[in-house]
Amino acid sequence: MHTIEKPNQGGWSWLVFWTVAACGFGFLVCKLRLLNFVADPLFDRYLEMAGSLIAFTFAANALVRFRGAHDRISLILAFGFVLAGLIEAGSSLTQSNFLFAPPGTPLTVPLSWMVGRTLLALLLVAALVVERHVPVSRDPTREIMAATLVVGVVAYLTSAAYFAVPVEAAVHVGAWIPRPLDFVPAAIFAVAAIGYKRRLANVDSALDRALCAAAVMNVACHLMISQSQHLYDAPFICGHFLKVASYAVVLGGALLDNGRLFDQVSELAKSDPLTGLANYRRLLEVMDNELDRARRSQRPFAVVLLDLDGLKQINDRHGHLIGSKAIKRLGQVLRVHCRSTDTAARYGGDEFALVLPEASEEAASSVANRICERLAQDQQGPAISVSVGVALYPRDGVTIEKLLGAADRALYAMKARGHKKLSFSKVAACL
Repeated sequence: MHTIEKPNQGGWSWLVFWTVAACGFGFLVCKLRLLNFVADPLFDRYLEMAGSLIAFTFAANALVRFRGAHDRISLILAFGFVLAGLIEAGSSLTQSNFLFAPPGTPLTVPLSWMVGRTLLALLLVAALVVERHVPVSRDPTREIMAATLVVGVVAYLTSAAYFAVPVEAAVHVGAWIPRPLDFVPAAIFAVAAIGYKRRLANVDSALDRALCAAAVMNVACHLMISQSQHLYDAPFICGHFLKVASYAVVLGGALLDNGRLFDQVSELAKSDPLTGLANYRRLLEVMDNELDRARRSQRPFAVVLLDLDGLKQINDRHGHLIGSKAIKRLGQVLRVHCRSTDTAARYGGDEFALVLPEASEEAASSVANRICERLAQDQQGPAISVSVGVALYPRDGVTIEKLLGAADRALYAMKARGHKKLSFSKVAACL
C-alpha cells in the first residue's frame, strides 16, 4: 500500500502570512514616504529618552534573571542594552541642534545612531553564539567577566568599523533607498530573529518569544527608516517608534519571565522536591490558617499522619533508589486520592500528613481507608503499607503542636502494638 504524503500545511500557512505581512509593510512604507508630515522635534527627543529609560529598566531585570537562572543571554543583553541606552541618551542630548532645524532640512545619518543600533544587533547574535558554543559556568564572577569581554570586543569592533566611514553619511533624497546604511543593522537583526525563532524549539519562555519579536520589529524599524528623506518625517518617526516599542516588548517579556521564576522559587520553598507535595513549612502555614478558620466557624478539622512502614528494610534489601520510589508512590497516592480541599504534605523522612478542612471522624476515616485500599491494590513492588494516626480539632488539641503530637503518639503507639484496625485516637497499620 502506497501512502501519499500530505503537504506541510503549517509551513505554507507561515509562508502566506509572511508574504502578506511583507506586502502590507511595503505598501505602508510607500504611503508613509509620500505623506506630507513633519513631527514636533520635541516628540522625537522624548521618544529617544523613553527608549533609553526602557533599555536601562530591561538591563536591571535581565541582571535579576541572571542571578536566579544563570542565563548567559540575559547577562550579555543586560550590558548590551545599557550601552545602547547610553548611546541613545547621549545622542539625544548632544544633538540639540536638531530641535532648531527647520522642517524639510536634509537628513544625515548620525554615527551614534548606527553604532548603537549595530552594536545591539550584534550582541543579540553574539549572545546566541556564546550560549551555544561555550560551556555553561556556575561561577557568576567568571560569567560576568566573560560577558564584559564579549560586549567590549563587539563594541570596539563596531565603533572601529563605523569610524572608517564618514561621521555623518548623507541621505540621498529622491532615491529608491534614501538611507542604504540602515540595511546593515536590519540584516543583522534579521539573523538574530531567525536564531531566536529556532531557539524557541528548545527553550520557550516569555523572554525568548519577546526577543524574537523585538528582533523582527527592529528589522521593520530599519527598513522603515531607510525611506526617511527629511528630519522628523513619517518614516523617521515611525522607525523610532518601532525601536522603542521593541524595547518595551523585551522588557515585558523579561518581567513576565521574572514573575514566573519568582513563582517557581516560591513554590519550591513550599514543596517537597521528591514528592511534589507540600513541605513541613507549608504544612504549618496550612494548619495555622485552618486553626483560625475553625475558631471562627466553630467547625472541626482533622489531621492525619501516615508513616511508611519498613522503609529501612526496603532500602537495605532493594537499595535507596527503590526506597525513594516507594516514598514517591505514597506521595502520588496522597495527591490523587485526597479531596481537592485537603492538603497533603511530607512531614518528615518517611512520614506524611494530611490536613482535612471541616472533616468529621467519618470523613477522615473515609480518606484514610481510601488511601490504604489504593496502596493494597498497587501492583508495583515492593509492596508498601502505612500506619495511620488521626487527631481531631478541638477534641485532641487546639494548637498545632498538640494536634501533631496527639496524632504522632497515636501512630507510634499503634505501630508498636501492630494493631490492624483503623480507629480514632488510635492507630492502624494498613496493608
